Amino acid sequence: MTRALMFQGTGSDVGKTVLVAGFCRLAANHGLKVRPFKPQNMSNNAAVADDGGEIGRAQWLQAMACRTPASVHMNPVLLKPQSETGSQVVVQGRVRGHARGRDYQALKPELMAAVLDSFARISEDADLVLVEGAGSPAEINLRQGDIANMGFATRARVPVVLVGDIDRGGVIASIAGTHTILPEEDRAMISGYLINKFRGDVSLFDDGILAIKGFTGWPCLGVVPWLKSAARLPAEDSVALERLVRGKAGALKVAVPVLSRIANFDDFDPLKSEPDVELVFVRSGERLPDDAGLVILPGSKSTISDLDDLRAQGWDRDLDAHRRRGGRIIGICGGYQMLGRTVSDPEGIEGGERVAAGLGLLDIETVMAPEKTVRKIVARSAPDDLPLEGYEIHLGVTAGPDCARPVTVLDGRPDGATSADGRVFGTYLHGLFGSDAYRTRLLKSFGLTGGSLNYRADVDAALDDIAIELDRLVGFERLLEASGPSAR
Repeated sequence: MTRALMFQGTGSDVGKTVLVAGFCRLAANHGLKVRPFKPQNMSNNAAVADDGGEIGRAQWLQAMACRTPASVHMNPVLLKPQSETGSQVVVQGRVRGHARGRDYQALKPELMAAVLDSFARISEDADLVLVEGAGSPAEINLRQGDIANMGFATRARVPVVLVGDIDRGGVIASIAGTHTILPEEDRAMISGYLINKFRGDVSLFDDGILAIKGFTGWPCLGVVPWLKSAARLPAEDSVALERLVRGKAGALKVAVPVLSRIANFDDFDPLKSEPDVELVFVRSGERLPDDAGLVILPGSKSTISDLDDLRAQGWDRDLDAHRRRGGRIIGICGGYQMLGRTVSDPEGIEGGERVAAGLGLLDIETVMAPEKTVRKIVARSAPDDLPLEGYEIHLGVTAGPDCARPVTVLDGRPDGATSADGRVFGTYLHGLFGSDAYRTRLLKSFGLTGGSLNYRADVDAALDDIAIELDRLVGFERLLEASGPSAR
C-alpha cells in the first residue's frame, strides 16, 4: 500500500518546500517511486505541468526531485492572487474563475473532492507520496472546510510532521502552542516534528527538545541546519523575495523591480547564479540603480494594476533615464506587455481599469482576451537560432510594428518584439534565461565571458546535496517510519 507523509509548518515560509523536495530526492535515490503533492497552493509563481495546465512552481521542482514528470494532480488547487482580496482559482490545472476570500471559503467542500481525486491519482503508481501543507494548522479560524492542512490530513488519513523555523525565533512556543490549540483529532495525526534552519552547535538545543517533549509528547525527528544548497533552488513565492539580500557584486548589474503582483520571478534565478552577474531586486520605495546595465520587467498577474504601481514608484522615469544612458531593457510576459503603447482589458478580466497607457518603449499594443494561453514550449531564439525551452502562461494578444523583429520562435511561430535599435525587447517565453547557450550569448553582448554554468544540472546537484544532508540528519528509515502505510 502507498505510504504518505505530510509536512505542515508552524507558520508560512518555514522551509516546507525545500524539505519536501529534499526528502523526495532522498526517497528517489533509495529506489522508491515517490511523488509530491500539495492540496492547495497560493502563489503567482506557476509552472506548466507535463500533462498540461498550471501548478505551483514548487511542485514542478519537487517533481524534478522525484525524477518524474510534473502533473496537474500534484497541486490540484492553485490560488493566484490578483488583488488584496481576491485570487484566480485554478483547479486541476484549469482556471475555474475568480473568488474573493469569503467566496472561496464556500467553495472548499467542492474543492475537497478534486483534492482527494488528485491525491488518489498521484498515489496509484507511487510507493511514497510526500505532501506539503500551506500556512499553518494553527490557523484554527480556517479549520472548517480546510483542504490545505489538517482537513486534508484527517480525510486522507495521512500522518503529519510539524516543521518549526528556529531562525525566526520562538520555535518552542510555536510547536507547543500548535499542540495546545489543535483539537484532539488533529493532534493525533502528528507523528513528530522537525526543527529547521538551525545555526550553530545543534547540541545547544538539547534542552529545547526536552521542553517540547514535556509540552507535547511528540518526538523530535531531527534538527536541520540552514541548508546552503537551498540557495541554488528556485524560490517558491514572493514571501522569499522579501527575505532576499542584495546579490554579490558583479561585472553586470541586472535590476528587477518587484511589482505588487510579480509572477514567475524564478525566471531570473539562472542569471543570479552567474558569477559575473549581480541581480538586484528593487523594492517599493527604492530607485532603479543608475549603474545597472540591464533592467528586466518581470511577469505580472495584473498587468494594468502593476503599471500603475510602477508609475507610483517613479520607476517609469528611472527606466527612461536608463534608456537615455544607453541601458538595455527586457520585458517578460506581463513586463513585455507593459513596454508597449497601450494595454487594454475590454472585458474586465483583470478586474480593474479597462485601458492603460504603456511605457511606450516598444511600438506594440496588447488586448487582454478571455482564453488563457498555458503550454510548454520548445523554442529557438529568433536572431541567432539558439535552442530554448520554457513555457507560456498569459492572457492577452500583442501586435504592432516592432513584432516584425521577433525575439523567439515558439513552436514555429514568431513571438515577441524588439525596438529598432535592439536595446529594448520583450517576449512571452518564461525560461528564456534558463538556456545556457542563450544566457552565454546575452552575457557576451555585455562583454562578459559566460558559459561556465549548466543551470539545470546545478539545480539537480543541489537537490542531491540536500538529500545527502537530510539522510545524515534525519535518515531515510526515520522518514519511512513516520509515514506508515496509507489507510486508503
